[in-house]
Amino acid sequence: MAKCITTTQQLTERIELLRNRMIKVATVKGFTSDESLAISQELDYLLNMYELKKQDRSKSTTI
Repeated sequence: MAKCITTTQQLTERIELLRNRMIKVATVKGFTSDESLAISQELDYLLNMYELKKQDRSKSTTI
């Protein structure tokens, strides 16, 4: 699945890379191709990680 991502910057870069790749793959192979679905799943995972990091930052700044 996702590479070892240690910073928010790396996370956002990987999200953008996958987003662009998914668009290209889906355009050529279709939205339901195995490759499109695999990219989509990784993208979902990374977006969830991003949201969790964002919530953690929000909590730490309000305490």
